[in-house]
Amino acid sequence: MFDHYPKWAQEFAQKYLSRTINQFILHGNVHDLVPLQDKGGTDFVRLKSFLSEEFFGARDYVIFYDRSSGIYFRDKETQKDFNQALAGRDSLVGTDYANKLPKDPVRVFSLLEQYFRVRIDSNKSIALIVDYAETIVPMNEAGSTATEDRNALVYLSRWAHDPMFLAADFTTALITENLADLNKTLVQNPYTNEIKIGIPEQKERKQFISHELPGDEFKEISEVSKTVVAQQTAGLNFINIRSILSNALQNKEKITHDRLAEAKKELIEAEAYGLLEFVETDYSLDDVAGHTKVKEHLRHAVAALKNGRQDVLPMGYLVCGSVGTGKTFLVTCFANEVGIPMVKLKNFRSQWQGVTEGNLEKILGLLKAMAPVAVMIDEADAYLGDRDASGDSGVSSRVFSQIATFMSDTRNRGQILWFLMTARPDLMPVDLKRQGRAEEHLALFPPHTEEERIELYEAMKKKTGLELTEDYVPQVIAQGLKSFSGADMEAALTRAKFRAAAEGKEKVTPEILDLALNDFLPPTYPEEVELQTLSAVIECTSKELLPERYQEMDRGEILSKIEELKYRIG
Repeated sequence: MFDHYPKWAQEFAQKYLSRTINQFILHGNVHDLVPLQDKGGTDFVRLKSFLSEEFFGARDYVIFYDRSSGIYFRDKETQKDFNQALAGRDSLVGTDYANKLPKDPVRVFSLLEQYFRVRIDSNKSIALIVDYAETIVPMNEAGSTATEDRNALVYLSRWAHDPMFLAADFTTALITENLADLNKTLVQNPYTNEIKIGIPEQKERKQFISHELPGDEFKEISEVSKTVVAQQTAGLNFINIRSILSNALQNKEKITHDRLAEAKKELIEAEAYGLLEFVETDYSLDDVAGHTKVKEHLRHAVAALKNGRQDVLPMGYLVCGSVGTGKTFLVTCFANEVGIPMVKLKNFRSQWQGVTEGNLEKILGLLKAMAPVAVMIDEADAYLGDRDASGDSGVSSRVFSQIATFMSDTRNRGQILWFLMTARPDLMPVDLKRQGRAEEHLALFPPHTEEERIELYEAMKKKTGLELTEDYVPQVIAQGLKSFSGADMEAALTRAKFRAAAEGKEKVTPEILDLALNDFLPPTYPEEVELQTLSAVIECTSKELLPERYQEMDRGEILSKIEELKYRIG
């Protein structure tokens, strides 16, 4: 009966036909087009047009309301009937609403309720569509909710469970982008149901491209096929795709893989309000010095993804190690090899009530739509918080719960790959580190053998662009006279370049390099670094990935040493 509707609309129709609920919250991709199939093919219409003309097309009256526009109507017949009812009320009460309708929610809902009750008594069918519902009943703590918001909430709650409204052919549809932006009392009301409108799937995206540019029109503006464009636009909605196609048409710029990737990056970052950042680099795992076993493990993950074996991949990785061991660089290089986009979560927290949860809901929805995708979270111990956080009205606890729940959804295995990076894994809650979330714990360590030190030196020479007057490996590195992490090495080689430039030289001589390396004094926090190193050892979930010197160490002794270091550091 509803096969020509998208999935969310089919769910909407089935729940309404149960006759137990008449109030629905439509959230998610609400500002996009809706695909509507008919005998002539697939058409794409705006959500409010779909609701008023198709979904509620058989209703006698369809009324819209939002704070900016006030009350407006599907057709002139509805408007005429409403004005007649209003004129009768004006004559009785002495108001002049027939000539100038109010826009504030309380007076609007008062008028609408009176109108609804009269028309329901006459066996008329009615649908009310409230757009930007978060501006009518916003997310607030009970004690800080304004009187107007409370009154609006009472009206909506009453319509949802009033026997008269439930028995009639009456529906209220509240539209909002983020469910977290709405008052929790309304969302959790057992008489209210939420319907999520998702980002279009690949099949729908391909249908839309064919609808916008049928026949040979598409070939004239694209060097890649419709199927490839549909695949590569995962995470974009129909409006975003129309923007890409229109740009190609208007500017005579053909769609290529590179242009498509760049456009997708810009559109998704804009769609996420700048809360997501794509991770891009020209480096690969070949540019990572040392960490041989870890690189080998990650390359097996790359092979599994490319072979379609998502089922063998972990839900996520915890990458730990002391400062300067190259955690961020390693994961960034992995992003270049893996063949799927990698994004970095930026600061989504806000001082305003409800905005933080709304931002996170938006981000998680986009990640699901973009799948397969890898997600990088640096300094995860500080970024993600824990369930016991306090002092912010429970926001941090709710954020932690949202992320933890999302990470443990096994439907996302191989689709959303998490990389949590931290120098202090001991500070992270067990909930995020457990199996089923960040399952693989990878530990990174500073170079220990001569081979590892020289490999790090060569890698940092390449990264810093250091040019020597001759091939040369300093003794301080080869013999391990000083301990350099990756960050230390990069800083020391940059100083050598600085010294050469100060002497007016284009290239660095061995003498200048030795001088810079011997002069370099890295900030020393020996106890902190040892604590971070031992924490990485104890967290690693694979004995094979540990350096030999740590493989046979007694874990009880390591734990005792960690506790001692924590006490001494304070």
